[in-house]
Amino acid sequence: MDDIQSRQARGRVFDAPTGHWVYRVLPRTLWPYAQLARWDRPIGWQLLRWPCWWSAALAATAFPQRGEPLLSLLPDPWHLVLFLIGAMAMRGAGCTYNDLADEDIDAQVERTRSRPLPAGQVSRRQAWVFLLLQALVGLVVLLQFNGFAILVGLASLVVVAVYPFMKRITDWPQFVLGLAFSWGALMGWAAVFGRIDTPALLLYAGSILWVIGYDTIYAHQDKEDDAIVGVRSTARLFGDNTKTWLSVLYGGALGLMAAACAAADAPLPALAGLCAAAVHMTRQIRVLDIDDGPQCLRLFKSNNMVGWLIFAGFVGAGLWAWLSPLF
Repeated sequence: MDDIQSRQARGRVFDAPTGHWVYRVLPRTLWPYAQLARWDRPIGWQLLRWPCWWSAALAATAFPQRGEPLLSLLPDPWHLVLFLIGAMAMRGAGCTYNDLADEDIDAQVERTRSRPLPAGQVSRRQAWVFLLLQALVGLVVLLQFNGFAILVGLASLVVVAVYPFMKRITDWPQFVLGLAFSWGALMGWAAVFGRIDTPALLLYAGSILWVIGYDTIYAHQDKEDDAIVGVRSTARLFGDNTKTWLSVLYGGALGLMAAACAAADAPLPALAGLCAAAVHMTRQIRVLDIDDGPQCLRLFKSNNMVGWLIFAGFVGAGLWAWLSPLF
């Protein structure tokens, strides 16, 4: 405990409110809630959104028929909006829930000790009310989809509920995070077809490996504090072998996503997006320094570009399917 206290005394307060525009717009009384929901850190909802958008785009271009209208080969814009709002709401709710579960741990970790609960800026009751309000927004979004998609969405809550406790009992909490953060790969397909088929399952599996990979990079920021307080992670498990593991995880992710494209009979440009993502992922692995916390954070955030590249490939596949009969 003395070691923890000495690290806190000399450490920088990493999770205190920053100069982000959110804190310039909101009154100071709401700052703790913005911090609970990580409104100043959009990378979380951006990464949560991607499996939803990928699945919606792959479903739109799946099994293309000659002469289909262009709009039927592109993801439904309304679905994309709903998934965007849902990702923002549920990421905020998930972060709030995680902070409630991890209050004692957060108080002992340099990067998280200034969060609203360990810092005493909000009570646990206030945090629970805020969580329920965000979850209500997510429920309203979910109810816009078909009945099967609603059931699939509700099933994800089981995984979300257990995730914060996994770091206490397994070296693979990132796997459980992958189960939760990749659920959108099932949702996008279910929203279009009202069922789950092989391409969605393959895309889901590939996304899980991707999440394990990027969150391992993220977790290297906290590995010293995690070791002190007994928090387990793939960053601690992989250690100096992290680059090898990332090669396996990212390679497996891309292979499974390519298999999803093949199972969906998606046109060739879908693979072009995966190839571009592979280049980006390779660079991540090549330059990674697991002992450089700020660099780990930058590389983690760069996975938003991976999302864009894969999504662009899937949308391009729809455009290709529409244009190809013209040639």
